[in-house]
Amino acid sequence: MRMITFLLVGLIVHVVFFLSIFDIYFTSPLVHGMTPQATPLAPPASRLVLLVADGLRADSLFTLLPNGSSRAPYMRRVIEEKGTWGVSHTRVPTESRPGHVALIAGFYEDVSAVAKGRKENPVEFDSVFNETRHTWCWGSPDILPMFAKGASGDHVYTHTYPAEEEDFASTDASRLDTWVFTQFKSFFQSAKSNSSLRASLLEDKNVFFLHLLGIDTNGHAHRPMSKEYLDNIGLVDTGVAELVSMVEDFFGHDGKTAYVFTSDHGMTNWGSHGAGHPSETLTPLVVWGAGVQNAQKVTEPQPYNDGFLQDWKLEHLRRVDVSQADIAPLMTSLIGVPFPLNSVGVLPLLYLNNSDHFKAESMYTNAIQVLEQYKIKMTQKKETTLSFLFTPYQLLTESKQSEFIHKAKIMIQLEKYEDAIRLCRSLISHALEGLVYYHTYDRFFLGCSVVLGFVGWTSYVVLVILKTHANLNRRPSILKQSPSRALVRLCMCVTVVITVFLLIQRSPITYYVYCLLPVPLWYSVLKESGTLTDLIRSAPSLPLWKCFGYFVLVSFGIELLVVSFFHRAMLTVGLAVLSLWPFLSGLFGKARFRSLSWCLGCLCLSAFPLMPVVGREPNVHLVTCAGLLTLFTSACYLWSSRRRTTLHLSDRQQFVTQMLHVAVCAYVPSLTHSSLQQKQGLPLLNQIISWTTLASSMLVPLLSSTRLFHRLLSIFLSLTATYLLLSTGSEALFPPVLSWLMFVWINIEQEAMLAQGVSGRQELSTLDFSANIDITKIRQLKLDDIRRSYFFVFFIITAFFGTGNIASINSFDPASVYCFITVFNPFIMGALMMWKVIIPFIIVMCTFETIQVATRLSSRSLFLIVLVISDLMALHFFFLVQDYGSWLDIGTSISHYVIVMSMTIFLMLLSVVTHILTSQRLILWRPKMHFP
Repeated sequence: MRMITFLLVGLIVHVVFFLSIFDIYFTSPLVHGMTPQATPLAPPASRLVLLVADGLRADSLFTLLPNGSSRAPYMRRVIEEKGTWGVSHTRVPTESRPGHVALIAGFYEDVSAVAKGRKENPVEFDSVFNETRHTWCWGSPDILPMFAKGASGDHVYTHTYPAEEEDFASTDASRLDTWVFTQFKSFFQSAKSNSSLRASLLEDKNVFFLHLLGIDTNGHAHRPMSKEYLDNIGLVDTGVAELVSMVEDFFGHDGKTAYVFTSDHGMTNWGSHGAGHPSETLTPLVVWGAGVQNAQKVTEPQPYNDGFLQDWKLEHLRRVDVSQADIAPLMTSLIGVPFPLNSVGVLPLLYLNNSDHFKAESMYTNAIQVLEQYKIKMTQKKETTLSFLFTPYQLLTESKQSEFIHKAKIMIQLEKYEDAIRLCRSLISHALEGLVYYHTYDRFFLGCSVVLGFVGWTSYVVLVILKTHANLNRRPSILKQSPSRALVRLCMCVTVVITVFLLIQRSPITYYVYCLLPVPLWYSVLKESGTLTDLIRSAPSLPLWKCFGYFVLVSFGIELLVVSFFHRAMLTVGLAVLSLWPFLSGLFGKARFRSLSWCLGCLCLSAFPLMPVVGREPNVHLVTCAGLLTLFTSACYLWSSRRRTTLHLSDRQQFVTQMLHVAVCAYVPSLTHSSLQQKQGLPLLNQIISWTTLASSMLVPLLSSTRLFHRLLSIFLSLTATYLLLSTGSEALFPPVLSWLMFVWINIEQEAMLAQGVSGRQELSTLDFSANIDITKIRQLKLDDIRRSYFFVFFIITAFFGTGNIASINSFDPASVYCFITVFNPFIMGALMMWKVIIPFIIVMCTFETIQVATRLSSRSLFLIVLVISDLMALHFFFLVQDYGSWLDIGTSISHYVIVMSMTIFLMLLSVVTHILTSQRLILWRPKMHFP
């Protein structure tokens, strides 16, 4: 197989492996075709007001001030006198979209849907708003449109402010909430003189939704402990008090209005959210008004051991915690609309102040609504599975469903309401477990198919390495061997059997890909079985103990990298071990200065994984220091190079210009931070400099000399300038330290080649990327090249995780992008943050390309070893996903698997582009090959 064909096939295989994790774990759980279910009894409320304070933490609302007063006195009075309160427990990811979907639709949205846009619905779903007679909404343009678009008919009315108002650099983000309250008041004022609007308001089954974004915006901009965040809570509390007074006056204090106050997610101390920290998952819930239980005094200890009751001075009032999805059935029960069809929430009866009959009927309706989803899910799976292979969920077979329903009806008729409620709770529990059972029914089957393909691909790559890049004692006919007819027939038969099996089961098209992909991969492995024979024949001439030692070390190294995804401190351990390499390999005696530089560089870099990922206060002085360090190291590089080769005038001018540019970029974050602190907004000049720097970061290096050293320095200066603009503290020191270690690595690898007996060492400053080299000087792989490949993978992982954890959403500080943008835009901000992560990655990639040139090794050879190492890591994470039972642990392993697969696909894309450009003799990053 030609190399370009091999790389393209490998790219396709890895894209399939990458997408498989989403198809196995992140498919939508929603089903359609259920019948709406509503409680047959009259509801206690005619209308409901839903207030969602975006980004409000539970402790921020409930904790008293040092003087014993509350920063939200009205809400405190509601809790103590006329309402029921508790903590709403959200789920990961703690973002606005899934939080609002859980609150209003009653289900936890597919995680991958978060990336599909906030303003549209990736999948159709029912919601409380869809079931109402009328719903009026005020708030953010990022949230409201998705519920209006998903509603049937035109009874959901939205009023939003311009998206540009969501500015983290604004003087006071609380004006967003002021706008919402003002619009709400104007709406009711206009209803007094608008007879048709008034008539609509006086109807039943109406909902008023107020989305209050100011708290979240102030939390991102100033942190949750800031005066701005806490004052915004007081503003919202005052607004709620005025709102309640206006609503009650408008409806003549008829006692038919229910109020729900909660939040979609919390926020960490450092002003971010998305992960599962308690400060993000614990949100307040306060419910009062029609049909809601009044405050209940308690004297007995409550079943909560988190200590919050004592901290909040609320141990004397009954606390009722709920899951976030439980709020949707609570709202439907209060106003008498059908339960959302896809809701998985369980009605929290302790919030209701109604008869036992009403509670039992509501609970029965809730159970039937969840059971309807279970029936549809079971029917779908039964229809797509062969009857003799289908295994039903034993706790809720069709006969047991009928038994549950019959018993519940009888108990309600006999007025045994408590027994009926317990039975309905049991039915809901079994139905929810059954939904998960059928939703994950094919997970093990698909996982085995992917693993089989993974092992087949990795085995094939190993055989390719042994066949084309290793000195084995080959049989004369090895290059002309052809697969036996029996092998071809076997693979064709397996393909036909799998295809027929999937056709009978009416499986999705992706199932064909996952199940059939292993067939050609294992065919290729078995076809290359002669290579294994050659390996066995060559065994007596191989240094077996040395090979075994490398195998053990690489296995240990891969395990260390896997553990480092969960514990970043393991990277520090790894760097400490790598620092000893020159001393253990004997290089110290031949290159003392470079060995000491390597050791010192590894130890300096090892400090970064020990630094906190999150919770750091911005320190722009460190960014300035990083800029000075960059200028110092660049000057040292130029001085060391000048002694060997002179700089052309154009090169000298470019380097001076780039160094001046770095100095400017080191000062811009300080100027921007000062301007934002004074609430003067983002200076336009700073924004122009930032975006210009970003746009030119990959173009300026192409203007530099093609000599290896000069090109590397230009890349370093250009990328570091952008990194400084995206930094807020100590992470700005990471690229200079990493670049220093990479420069030392290039030099010490040359010394390692000399130690192996390869002569003709050439100074880095004299190597030219555009120079032709003789292809006959490209050498075969040696055992030491496994070590080089592992070093590359290790430094790639260190580049990813050295200053943060890209697998954790909340490890990024939004302040990192304030030099570029302050108006909330999740996609632009996310792209900038990802570019910040990729910059160290590019530095390592360029270094590895340089080492391949300096050590006279084909990039294809080392790339194949890197591919095997990264694939083994990905396979390790895939097995971890299968083993974990906790969704949080599964999500962590999945995110790590996605990272490794993304890294591998990126490497393959780069190799494909490199190969094409090399064949066309246009590449600037690699030397062109000369074929004699």
